[in-house]
Amino acid sequence: MDTKPKGYWIARVDVQDAEQYKKYVEANTAAFRKFGGVCLARGGRVQVMEGSGRSRNVIWEFPSFEAAVSCYESEEYQYARSFREGIAEADFIMVEGLRDAPWKPA
Repeated sequence: MDTKPKGYWIARVDVQDAEQYKKYVEANTAAFRKFGGVCLARGGRVQVMEGSGRSRNVIWEFPSFEAAVSCYESEEYQYARSFREGIAEADFIMVEGLRDAPWKPA
């Protein structure tokens, strides 16, 4: 059984130009496919419980933390990212999943 932790992108985005942002979404598909990304959340309802929020929140799961980072750094994703520049403010973080997921409180 493979117990290597998965990797996750957590992106929080405020989009100023929805039409231009569609080009980014279309272009990033190649990178996600290449690195085994699976979208777990994209858009949808949001309720900020603490701190600040953004209007769009996205979570991508990858086979490993390394795959998540490699996807972001890839030529394919950097090309897609160029469509987002200047039309959206974003926070992107990579998170390594738990080795023995899922964790349940005792």
